Amino acid sequence: MKPEPVRSDLPIVAIIALLGLIVILLGALIAPPARAQTNPGFVDYPGFMELGTEIAAYRETRLIDIDTFNAMKADPDTIIIDARNARNYALGHIDGAVNLNFSDFSAGMLSEVIGAKNRRILIYCNNNFSDNIAPVVLKSAPLALNVPTFINLYGYGYENIYELSGAYSLEDPSIDWVAQPTYQEN
Repeated sequence: MKPEPVRSDLPIVAIIALLGLIVILLGALIAPPARAQTNPGFVDYPGFMELGTEIAAYRETRLIDIDTFNAMKADPDTIIIDARNARNYALGHIDGAVNLNFSDFSAGMLSEVIGAKNRRILIYCNNNFSDNIAPVVLKSAPLALNVPTFINLYGYGYENIYELSGAYSLEDPSIDWVAQPTYQEN
């Protein structure tokens, strides 16, 4: 009697694994290419643009001159937000302004700094100054920091916002500019 040959299931397992690999590769080839942003909840450019369009007319009614700005800032319940970076804020800002860097805007941070959502907020940026020197170097007008600052504050539910309109010299006494002294080596 001849012994029966030992049968191995290895060829069947190899064939099944190979078929599985082919299915995976075909699926990858057929699937649409991945997008950088797969969850629109994290970045919503159309939503931002829609919000900007929605509030454009409202924002126009909230642009104020320096005299109105100063009258409003005299109210102790009013807060002035300077959304520039900390370095530029330290080099100079409107007296009484609080520095809240635009990149730090979040629901929690805004609530901590501003408090009640109905509190009056005054904002300004580099483009409100005609000097075009540090720390208020002019930006491209459509990219002025006031625009996204206003939109973001409104989007977080702070609607009592007023934006300084016009451009003024840092030397204008009505600006009430506070600057750190600068020293020059001899």
